[in-house]
Amino acid sequence: MKLSHRFTTAFAGRFTLLKAPEVDAPPAQRDPEVIGTVSRMLSDIERHGMDAIRRYASSLDGQSDGPVELGAAEVARSGDRLPKDLRDAIELGAERTQRFAALQRAHLTDFEEEIAPGLLVGQRYVPVGAVGAYLPAGRFPLTASAFMTVGVAKVAGVPTVVGCTPPQPDGRANDAVTYAAHVSGIDHLYVLGGVQALAAMAFGLLDRPPVDMIVGAGNAYVAEAKRQLFGTVAIDLLAGPSEVAVIADETADAEAVAADLLGQAEHGPTSPAALVTTSERLGRDVIAAVERQLRTLSTRDICGPAWRDHGSVVLVDSREDAVAVMDELAPEHLEVHTAEDDWYHDALRNYGSLFLGHWSTVAYSDKGMAGTNHTLPTAGGAKHSAGLSVSRYLKPLTYQRVAREATPLLAEAVEVISASEGMSAHEATATLRLRTYAG
Repeated sequence: MKLSHRFTTAFAGRFTLLKAPEVDAPPAQRDPEVIGTVSRMLSDIERHGMDAIRRYASSLDGQSDGPVELGAAEVARSGDRLPKDLRDAIELGAERTQRFAALQRAHLTDFEEEIAPGLLVGQRYVPVGAVGAYLPAGRFPLTASAFMTVGVAKVAGVPTVVGCTPPQPDGRANDAVTYAAHVSGIDHLYVLGGVQALAAMAFGLLDRPPVDMIVGAGNAYVAEAKRQLFGTVAIDLLAGPSEVAVIADETADAEAVAADLLGQAEHGPTSPAALVTTSERLGRDVIAAVERQLRTLSTRDICGPAWRDHGSVVLVDSREDAVAVMDELAPEHLEVHTAEDDWYHDALRNYGSLFLGHWSTVAYSDKGMAGTNHTLPTAGGAKHSAGLSVSRYLKPLTYQRVAREATPLLAEAVEVISASEGMSAHEATATLRLRTYAG
């Protein structure tokens, strides 16, 4: 999400920049050094298997040669070491995310219809067989990641969901992340991080068959590993860095808008944050509020560079221009703080997830409390793709049943088309059935 040359050309004369990003380029998503490192690691792991996995686990994460899988009882006990309020919050987030996924699943229905006499067509939704979920636990453990990946997969009916989470400095898994995986229904959990974790799941190196799909967020190396493994396995989507945009008018609370922009800038120093507003006063108030709030944040070393280098405030003349600008940005998270939220809801088309009104904030979804999935397209991907949902774990399999009486309707047309294409074997399959029908 950036104010690209295409953007400035398309909207010339229709906006004013009250604050421009200091870095005139998108955050690096395809670093050649990252690509080369990941490529070498994946090739090494594919050739040398678990020996290479353990070598990388030792050199990158300081892991010993002990078992990498956590036993089921140990996973279940992880909640016993958590403060009660944290444990309760994790259980609430898991329950709400799975409830929303169940609502989505209920609206994906099998069907069968006779579209011509004797020709029945249908579709049924079948879950993939095995999913591998990456559960980040670095400087900021993403506790809710298991809700979105493990829990939603289980609601979809995926029989086997395995997870990998990187070790903490003491070599153990993060208890909150582990307990979130437990209440989300994880089948097997491994203490393994980074590229080696994704490769182990994709290549079937964890004493079980390869998974069919890999999901979950991670750093640049994890994202690049997913990209290179696509084809060997399916993936959810390529995402990152996290981004936020806000549409606000003169009725918005500048302090709340500023806080929500910084809330997503906290994800990393290359996380873009954009405000599009119809009010110059509100825009300038938000800029001042951001600078003021930054001084009080313990994570200002992250939020500050993100806002300085990738933050923007865009002033437009009308709500129609606000929608046009935002649909071009196609942000991952989009908040609307206006007197006309319903109008914007109907008009907007390109976003990962929408947060309507002053009382809504991206953090509610980030932490799993809203129920909607926080694994969403970035870098303009919302123009053509949606975020992770229960449907991503389901294969809509089509089928057809043809009765004898439908044969002439189908076969004669197939004969004509196949003959025009010069595909005699295709034509023969139809001709054979016509002869059988006539006989």
